[in-house]
Amino acid sequence: MDVDIIQSNDKVFEFTLSGVSTTFANAIRRTAINSVKCFAIDSVTVYENSSALFDEYIAHRIGLIPLATPDKIIDSDEILFTLDATGPGTVYSKDLKSTDENIKVAIDNIPIMKLGEKEKLRLDGKAIVGSALKHVKFQPGLVTYEQINDNSFKFYVEAFGQMSSKAIISKSLDILSEEIKELSKVAK
Repeated sequence: MDVDIIQSNDKVFEFTLSGVSTTFANAIRRTAINSVKCFAIDSVTVYENSSALFDEYIAHRIGLIPLATPDKIIDSDEILFTLDATGPGTVYSKDLKSTDENIKVAIDNIPIMKLGEKEKLRLDGKAIVGSALKHVKFQPGLVTYEQINDNSFKFYVEAFGQMSSKAIISKSLDILSEEIKELSKVAK
């Protein structure tokens, strides 16, 4: 197996992988998209909303905001985010305040909504750890590949902000490795 890196930064990781089957390449892609865990706001409690938007619409938008996810997380981790805004003005993702300085909004300037004169929005959002098998809001990035020849593939990984593009691939390989170990124990 050979790996040649084409481009590598926090946002994009491009590489070619040679000497593997289509099945193996697809396993990497599917694991990176579906099984790599990250934080996302899963439940929102709205205390005050005098805007024209429904609470559910606002909660949905907040749930899709990428949250920076540290390397070491456990499935039971929960973080509280608060938002308290008064109009007029635009409410941005950076207005969500975290109770943990390591887990925060990954992209500051995502617009959530506009508040008119004297309109208020006050809410709490609980972020949990999950994978895209539960909901797409837990998907850390986009992973595609194109087949160059029978056993060579060009991968393109784009991070949404929760973690670096390389971390997405690294974590997916760790997950695959663990699954293979479990399978080999059963097969013996």
